[in-house]
Amino acid sequence: MVCEYTFDEESRTIICNCLGCIYGSSIEDYEICMARTIEKLMENPSARSVVLRRNRNYEYDYDQVKILQEIAKVIKTFIRDWKVLSRIITDLPGCERYIKGMYAEIYDIIMNKMKSDPIGAYVLLRRRLRRLKSHTPSTQKERECYDGYANGIIAPMVELLEKTQLIQLAKPYLSGYRPGSRDIYREIFHPVIRPNFMLTKYMSQPPQNGEIIEKYEVPGGVEVEIYKIPGNVRFRYHAIPPEFKLSEDKYTIMDAARRYLEEHKPREADFSEPERAREVFMNIGIDLINDIASRMGIELTREEIEELANILVRYTPGLGILEILLADQKITDIFINSPVGTKPIYIFHSDFQECDTNFIPTREEAEVWATRFRLMSGRPLDEANPVLDTEINVPGGRARVAVVTRTLSPEGIGFALRRHRDKPWTYPLYLQPKIRYINPLFAGLMSFLVDGSRTILIAGTRSSGKTSLLGATMLELMRKTRIVTVEDTLELPVPQLRELGYNIERLKTRSVITQVETELPAEEAIRTALRLGDSSLIIGEVRSTEARALYEAMRIGALANTVAGTLHGDSPYGVFDRVVNDLGVKPTSFKATDIIVICNNLKSADGLHTFKRVIGVTEVRKHWKNDPEEEGGFVNLLEYSSKDDNLKPTQTLLNGESEILNGIASRIREWAGNWSAVWENIMLRGRIKQTITDIALKTGKLELMEAPFVVKSNDMFHIICDELREEVGSIPSEEVFKRWYEWVKNSIKENRFYEIG
Repeated sequence: MVCEYTFDEESRTIICNCLGCIYGSSIEDYEICMARTIEKLMENPSARSVVLRRNRNYEYDYDQVKILQEIAKVIKTFIRDWKVLSRIITDLPGCERYIKGMYAEIYDIIMNKMKSDPIGAYVLLRRRLRRLKSHTPSTQKERECYDGYANGIIAPMVELLEKTQLIQLAKPYLSGYRPGSRDIYREIFHPVIRPNFMLTKYMSQPPQNGEIIEKYEVPGGVEVEIYKIPGNVRFRYHAIPPEFKLSEDKYTIMDAARRYLEEHKPREADFSEPERAREVFMNIGIDLINDIASRMGIELTREEIEELANILVRYTPGLGILEILLADQKITDIFINSPVGTKPIYIFHSDFQECDTNFIPTREEAEVWATRFRLMSGRPLDEANPVLDTEINVPGGRARVAVVTRTLSPEGIGFALRRHRDKPWTYPLYLQPKIRYINPLFAGLMSFLVDGSRTILIAGTRSSGKTSLLGATMLELMRKTRIVTVEDTLELPVPQLRELGYNIERLKTRSVITQVETELPAEEAIRTALRLGDSSLIIGEVRSTEARALYEAMRIGALANTVAGTLHGDSPYGVFDRVVNDLGVKPTSFKATDIIVICNNLKSADGLHTFKRVIGVTEVRKHWKNDPEEEGGFVNLLEYSSKDDNLKPTQTLLNGESEILNGIASRIREWAGNWSAVWENIMLRGRIKQTITDIALKTGKLELMEAPFVVKSNDMFHIICDELREEVGSIPSEEVFKRWYEWVKNSIKENRFYEIG
């Protein structure tokens, strides 16, 4: 059985159905595939792509098709001119006995070899030309015949072939080449490969001339390689998922399972409960794969069946290749630009920053994703509502998703996914030398402010880490404190805090962008939060009119606990300007803000690298009337030094002149009027955070920096302080640290550092 070729006029694609074909299904590996493809290109010179379909699809783009189109044109030229060229023989009477055999050989090269192995044909022609020119004739007539044949027929063919891109690309590999070998073709042709059961196109070959600089494995058996490409400022993220390493038997099983499941597709209602859909399809997949393998006489272990079922689920109710990328904790952002299908997926990598990938999504896949996100969120996505904000939670990762479509995006659907860390960020994690987002003084100061029930706005530019820092700051709240969160897109680590034993209630509000009438406006959610009991209030992001409700609550003293949230702004005045002029809060109401933390993305001098830093902590004083900038209402406590790449305390902080900190101290007997005691306590808190980081890195017990231990450490800090206050009437910092350190050592010794407590 041979392959069936068709030509799609609309996409200008030559499609070959190789299912059941006794030959292979790739141009670079099989002569028959190359020969048939070149024949079809001779018939359809306008083709822009070629797809060979079997258990895996091999897709060749226009750049690769052009290489074969040139060969097709050369062959047509040879065929057209053959009668003219062969007349050279008849014009040389008496030459037939010298070159009759060579004539048949050259004819076979043109009509057959040139299609199946054009590089081999070129080498054979060149060798024949060399032999003709180096041959010592026995007679003058023989010389005339050989010269006429060499210069009149073979030399023009060689010259025409040498002008093609294929031969130019092959020349570096021709030394020692044997006609019939497919090795050079594998260097030149790199199809996008994808199994039949998935839609994403996959570039299996590493980038040409790429230098591998990192290699690691992602959960699920995904191999990741990072390549540096000469002359390219962006790295290549090259992932090899297990579905691209299956045997042909397993591909056959997967294709049969996929075709069966196409007849039993998940209902739309199933996607509103994705976890339930996964469970159902996993059970179906295991039974189905086991049954197909048995009927085919293929033996599979239980582990192999489950692996295939997991892959099948990934591409039925799952999100396909997005799940592969979200499983990599080093990926922070995923970008899929419109028009989908023309460019690869782009990512932001925590170590290598902006990277392109070896995955190219298709338009069909983009439509599937958009539908899934719409069903999961319950929010519209159409011409009247061209933006969708939602969140997803899949095996291996969770992310915030933004989708745009027509009419906002004229070239169709586009996606941006912000991956959240599986576990909450903590201050000790931020203190790692390779991250250095904050320093110990910042950690100690923020811990003190949170315990002091201050109002805190964490501001910064996009992707500066505001929400992650807010999540880490929430861990500084004692677990006895009730927390209410308000978000339009669920990004804060609320489920993880619940697991840690926090008393927490989450409220979801209407998106500012996606106006869903069934969802409650943010300002109403904030007012509702105030009726849910005495609580710390955490606002995922202050975006719109809810700002007025928030400041109203803060002004009337309805909140006696910590209030914190995030806001876009690159300076204290930028925050004031946005809150007052954009969000409509009265200037005097803004005084309810106590602390503004500014985060930013900073760049290296070469412009190739970015790094996140907290660049300032500012207190908002209350004496000003109209403009805090002009009237001295903004007073910095910590300032970023680019020279030292560090946060430095200002003289205001060092001299104990902070009104906010002194206000906290004035309500506590041990600290009232005693700045030295306050400063010692701040430094003690920072020292504890840094010590956790140091011990974790030194011992290799990185779990010490994660939320369970950090929260337990915070509990022990407060318990030890309370015990010392009862024992000696004060809280001596050195004694607190000594007892806390003993507790840490015992926890590690007894292997209790992972416990939630």
